[in-house]
Amino acid sequence: MTINAENAVFANLDEVEPRLATQDYVSDRKLATVVFLATRLNKPILAEGPAGVGKTELARSLASATDRALIRLQCYEGLDEAKALYEWEYSKQLLYTQVLREKIGEVLGPTRDLREAAQALREREDVFFSENFLVERPILQAIRSERPPVLLIDEIDRADEEFEAFLLEFLSDYQVSIPEIGTVVAEHKPIVILTSNRTRELSEALKRRCLHLQLDYPNAELELEIVRLKAPGIGDALAQQLVGTIQEIRKLDLRKAPSIGETLDWAQSLAVLGAPQLSKELIEETISVIAKYDRDADKVLAYVRGNQGNALAQRQSQQDDAIRTRHNNTIEERHGDLYGQPHSHGSHSH
Repeated sequence: MTINAENAVFANLDEVEPRLATQDYVSDRKLATVVFLATRLNKPILAEGPAGVGKTELARSLASATDRALIRLQCYEGLDEAKALYEWEYSKQLLYTQVLREKIGEVLGPTRDLREAAQALREREDVFFSENFLVERPILQAIRSERPPVLLIDEIDRADEEFEAFLLEFLSDYQVSIPEIGTVVAEHKPIVILTSNRTRELSEALKRRCLHLQLDYPNAELELEIVRLKAPGIGDALAQQLVGTIQEIRKLDLRKAPSIGETLDWAQSLAVLGAPQLSKELIEETISVIAKYDRDADKVLAYVRGNQGNALAQRQSQQDDAIRTRHNNTIEERHGDLYGQPHSHGSHSH
């Protein structure tokens, strides 16, 4: 195993979180450790978790934070090696064949039979199977990149197991073989991030090859930080109510729980509507932003309208009281400082 210290992407572990934060990506120590080790050990990252928890965004943010190109391979059922690696530009080859028809005739003229004609073509096939006709797909692009890129292999669980086997071979030595050209070896090894929504179990061999990163829905504190960062137009009290509601909704038996992206869409929608606080009526009016299936929408609305809805209103009221208390304490402190009066910090949490 090669330890990449000389051309280190990050000087040390403590540098990872701040660098990602410059791209508005909120991370924690665990995530930062996996990213740091991946760059030092030249190992790919396998990020698994439900859709919409920041797996793809991690690759984008890492590329931007390290000033590297992002090359993305979107996986799907039926994806094969050719579509991921390279293709020949057949239309261009055909055009050249038509233009050079006379020359091809001259080459084949002296041949006496079909076997000799085929041999003559084989001896010159490099004319039509050369770099000039090669179309690079994401993996070959990453290998031949003049600067080390970030290669995102998105939703690997949607690809077939046969493609997984090819990918495993590529990740072992970062080289590929093109029969007409030869073996192509990566001069600069890319940072590779594979994502999986866990729609199927990946092979043990692929998991062993990678550093594993489990990403789940964030807790309330982290999600509130994300909302404040990505949706600054929403008030703090409303942001807390929104995040608390999303956290409760995710506990329901839904086909698709609201992702972080849908939390942000909801926050921005409420900001556009100028909502001062979150009410049952407002949730009903904007349910389509966070629930993508009718059954899910019905469950959320039943929750909001029922006893759970009363609990939601009570929790929101408690949040409002806490916010007002902090606000009043702040005013008292400022007045105390202004008039030189002492004040107690006993009720504050630092």
